[in-house]
Amino acid sequence: MACSCSRGRSFSPRDCIERGGQKLPATVGTAVQAGDVVSTGSNGSVGITFLDNSLLSAGPNSVLAIDRFAFDSTTHQGAFESSLQKGTLAVVSGKLAKASPDAMKVKTPAAVLGVRGTEFVVRTGDGSE
Repeated sequence: MACSCSRGRSFSPRDCIERGGQKLPATVGTAVQAGDVVSTGSNGSVGITFLDNSLLSAGPNSVLAIDRFAFDSTTHQGAFESSLQKGTLAVVSGKLAKASPDAMKVKTPAAVLGVRGTEFVVRTGDGSE
């Protein structure tokens, strides 16, 4: 059984979450789980707040997979891995990255980013750029 690792704080009408091969409409308050893939439409954007207070915001035409999220609220230890397959992503790291600088990673088709700071933005094309 998957557990909720975050709550969507903002979604646009054409955004969706793919979970277990099914596409679900993304609405404010929707639980996002490890293994989910969040997609935004051409005018879409999504904001997600994770249990460690990390904030992820994906822009239009983005595909973001939440590969792994584990967080101990007592020790602030765990792991957070996501993959930006295309689009843009702005991140403000939370308690997890502050407690363990190597614990948060964002993969793109061209690189793996280890999050050691508190804020960053990354953009990747869909392979045709």
